[in-house]
Amino acid sequence: MIQQSPVRRPHAKSRRGTAIVEFAVCLPLLALLVFGTIEAASRIFLKQTLSISAYEAAREAIRVGSTTAGSKASGNSILTARKVKQSNIVFSPTDITNANRGELITVSVSAPTQPNSQVLGKFIADKTITAQVVMVKE
Repeated sequence: MIQQSPVRRPHAKSRRGTAIVEFAVCLPLLALLVFGTIEAASRIFLKQTLSISAYEAAREAIRVGSTTAGSKASGNSILTARKVKQSNIVFSPTDITNANRGELITVSVSAPTQPNSQVLGKFIADKTITAQVVMVKE
């Protein structure tokens, strides 16, 4: 039987060093991509939550016999369930109890991004996201 000598790779050690350097360069970029994606998804979730809250508050506000406090509680229940911090619900007109049938009721719900951030809130500028819904009083 003929014995073959093992194949020698003269550059194996230098290639291993290259892989470590490539990893060190790519790791921060991958981390930034992952955390940026999480932060973008968090902001989309916040905007969607504010929209749903404004819709529910407006839906309650347009009913016959509804009150501002009851409508605000309806919107706040969504915000509380989704753990939104420092939110604000504003009605126009301010007192919907006296709104006439056919009158437009506007509900604006806003919240800052920094306290509602999942990962990078302390490193990204704080902005306020607002959702607005307009419905006609029944």
